[in-house]
Amino acid sequence: MLSTARQADVVVIGAGIAGLAAAHHLTSAGLTVTVLEAGSRVGGRMATDTVDGFRLDHGPQLLNMSNPDLRRTPGLQGLRLRPFAPGALVRAGGRGYRVGDTRGARARAVLSAARTPFGDTLDRAGLGTALNRLAATSTARLLARPETTAAAALAARGFAPRLVDGFVRPLLNALLCDPDLTTSSRCADLVLRGFARGGTCLPAAGAATVPQRLAAALPPGTVRLGVRATDVAVNTVATDDRGTGQLPCRAVVVATGARAAGELLPGLRVPAFHPVTIVHHAAPRSPLREPLLVLDADRHGPVSHTLPASELDPSRAPSGRALVTSVLLGPQEDGRPDDIGVRKHLAELYETSTDDWEPLATHHDPEAVPVMAAPHDLRRPVRLLCGLYVCGDHRDTSTVQGALRSGRRAATHLLADFGFRPAATVPPHRIEDAA
Repeated sequence: MLSTARQADVVVIGAGIAGLAAAHHLTSAGLTVTVLEAGSRVGGRMATDTVDGFRLDHGPQLLNMSNPDLRRTPGLQGLRLRPFAPGALVRAGGRGYRVGDTRGARARAVLSAARTPFGDTLDRAGLGTALNRLAATSTARLLARPETTAAAALAARGFAPRLVDGFVRPLLNALLCDPDLTTSSRCADLVLRGFARGGTCLPAAGAATVPQRLAAALPPGTVRLGVRATDVAVNTVATDDRGTGQLPCRAVVVATGARAAGELLPGLRVPAFHPVTIVHHAAPRSPLREPLLVLDADRHGPVSHTLPASELDPSRAPSGRALVTSVLLGPQEDGRPDDIGVRKHLAELYETSTDDWEPLATHHDPEAVPVMAAPHDLRRPVRLLCGLYVCGDHRDTSTVQGALRSGRRAATHLLADFGFRPAATVPPHRIEDAA
């Protein structure tokens, strides 16, 4: 310990995945850590409810299996991931098409299919070439490209115009949760590269398993729920808990959401947000036989994208039932979309009747995804002062991977400031880690 007079060397405020990741990197280096969480559970926006045997996520988090932080963050070893089938099912021109599968005989059959809204055979073959080229491009080369908005950059990325409107644009809408594609082109390139590498997935048994695994792997008593931090300094944290009062420490890491971080740290930049609504339906059977992401290129209804969640991860639905999870982008009146309109749109997307689908839950989050408008700093500073640090997806990319990486960056800066070496499981940060 840095000082036996302190209850912990470091106090981390917030038990989302950024704060829990930072705590793991710090404890792995030999420091004692206390994590304060104002809520009654860990995970922040990565939450999962269980309703009648269905596991229902609160948010739209899609993970990227190729990102190294999912493998090397202490506590996440052995995390079970459920990958999507290659490509996506796109609804365009009133029909569904399998697009973007660039591997094997299936890819050749899909790319050579006749009479699709995605251009001629040469255009469709060019899609596979462009995705494969993007998958092999280094992060340094992607970040060296001129920065603009994702929408403005699409024409310069080697995709045919009809493929942009019919596939790439709706895919980026889903990956970025940005209906207008005002996101930085650099961020868009990074997430599209992750898709091209074939690693889009969901955690088994629900999104909440990620923070729960992180919390369970910390030393007993590290995480304290129901304790809200009201003020911070480099060597103390004031709380609203009478039993806790003030916590003396050597350093503080603020790992809350962007708005709460701005309240604790006046002057900290608070971004705008993309609102997202998640709608879950129970169905008698899965509407698809493969775990495919379903995209709407026609934009004729409220659903941006949808997925047969129980086909991807059978543990999300009870035996004999199916779970369909759908994502709506943008604000919703009273946070509750019209279920009849949603099911009508889903019937078109899946080309099946949804009359017997049962609505299970709706979760609307007006601050679901921090905006990454151009110009966007992919590595916003996490070190404010020696002894005071901040992390979260608002300091990196607005993804699960960005939150994990920012937690690692904050821990790395803290350890360097106080002369500690990171544990062997925490490799030094490299620009190639971006995704």
